[in-house]
Amino acid sequence: MRIGKHKYRRQAQQACRGESHAVMHGEQRSRLPSHILSVVQKAGAVLAPLTLAATLSLGALLPPPAAAITNEQLLYLEAWRAVDRAYVDKTFNGQSWFRVREKALKEAQLTERADTYAEIKRMLATLGDPFTRFLEPARFAALKRGTAGSVTGVGLEVGFDGGDGQNSQLVVITPSANSPADKAGIKPRDTIASIDGHPTQGMSLYEAGDLLQGQEGSEVKLTIIPHGGTNPRELTLTRQRIAFNPVTSQLCKGSSAAATASNIGYIRVAVFSKQTAENVRAAIKALQSEGAERFVLDIRNNGGGLFPAGVEVARMFLDSGDIVLIADSNGVRDSYDANGTAIEPKAPLSVLVNRGTASASEVLSGALQDQKRATIAGERTFGKGLIQTVVELSDGSGLAITVARYQTPNGVDINKVGITPDILLAQAEPQPPTDPAGFCKFVQQEGAPALFK
Repeated sequence: MRIGKHKYRRQAQQACRGESHAVMHGEQRSRLPSHILSVVQKAGAVLAPLTLAATLSLGALLPPPAAAITNEQLLYLEAWRAVDRAYVDKTFNGQSWFRVREKALKEAQLTERADTYAEIKRMLATLGDPFTRFLEPARFAALKRGTAGSVTGVGLEVGFDGGDGQNSQLVVITPSANSPADKAGIKPRDTIASIDGHPTQGMSLYEAGDLLQGQEGSEVKLTIIPHGGTNPRELTLTRQRIAFNPVTSQLCKGSSAAATASNIGYIRVAVFSKQTAENVRAAIKALQSEGAERFVLDIRNNGGGLFPAGVEVARMFLDSGDIVLIADSNGVRDSYDANGTAIEPKAPLSVLVNRGTASASEVLSGALQDQKRATIAGERTFGKGLIQTVVELSDGSGLAITVARYQTPNGVDINKVGITPDILLAQAEPQPPTDPAGFCKFVQQEGAPALFK
C-alpha cells in the first residue's frame, strides 16, 4: 500500500549500479530530492575537527595526553561518517554504529593504506548490504567512466544461465566486436567459471562487473568453459577501454510472436548510460517510419546504470501516471512521473526481462506493468530496489552508499523480490536471442513463444 501522498515534482539525476553490466551498474553523484540530498551532502562533507576527551583516572591530577589521530584513522573516520549520515537504514543492520567505529579505532592496526581499506570493507560488511561498498581509487575512477558510455574491461556482456540461486553460473551474452574477449575466441553462451580465481557460481552481476573491470592495461584471468563442452580454457586478457552502444534495434517483419502476424520493432537496451535515452528515442522513431505495429523492449541482463535514463525511457511509452516512488529511512516519498512527452503511448508493447534485469531496468518494467502499458515476458527479475549515491573520499577512493529504496507505482517494494512477469518464459525453452537479427529470425519461425497478451 502507498503510505502518504507527499510528492515533489522535480526531475533529479541519481544513479544506481548494476555493473554491467552487464557489468556496469554505475552510481553517480547527482541532483537528488532535497530530503535525500541533505544527507548526501552531509555524507560528503569534510570532517570537522575531532576533539578527544581524556578521562580522569582515580587519583590523577591531570588527564593523560591524547594520542594523535593518524591519517589512516582520519580516512577511516571519513568513511564511517559518510555512512552514518547517508545510509538508508538508521539501525545499521541492528547494531550500534558508534561502537563499530570505537572498536575499529581501539583494536584495528591502521598503519598502512591497505590496512585502512581492509577495515573500511569490514565495517561495510556488517551492514549486510552488498550494494554499499568500498571502491579503491582505480575502481572508483572506472565507475565514473562507465556511466559515460565506455568502460575499461575485456568487452564481455554477461548474464545468468538457467540455474537457480547458488547453482547459477555466469555466462557470456555477447563479446564486444574486436574486444580482448572477442580476439581470444570467447563465444556467446560460454560459461565463465572463475574470474581471477573467484568462482562465479552464485555470483551476482555486480560482483562480476567489479572483477572484470579495472585499470587500463591490467590483466584479468578467466576460466572459460565453451558452450556444450567440458574442458576449461585458462585465458589471461588485458583490459582496455571499451566503447559500447547501449541500444540496438531492427524491424522484424511478419512476426508470429503476436496474436496476429505483424511487424515488430525490436529494441535491445544493454545498459542505461548517458546515451541510452537519446538512442532509444531515435530507435523508436526509425522503427515507426519503417512500419512497426508493435514493439519489444529487451532489457534482459541489463543490470541498470543511470536511474534518470530509465525514467526517460519510461516517459517515451507513458503519457501520464507515476513511474517510480522513492522512500528514504524516514518514509518520506518522492515520485517521478510521466510528463506528457510520450512518442509511442499506444502501440502494443512487450518487455523482455530475466534474472539479470535489475535496478533502473526494474524501475522501467515495474512502471510499464503497473500502468498496464506493457506485457512483461520472461522470468522474475533480480530484485535490486535500492538507490546508491557515490561519495568520494579525500584520497581518491570512494563509497557507494544505499540512500533510498524504489517502489513501483502501486507501492510495491521490489528489493529482493523483483518484478513477476505476466508471461513466463521457462529457461528450459529456447530463448529469444539478444542480437536484433537473431531475435527477428527467432520470432518469425512457426511456434515462436507468445510475447503479447
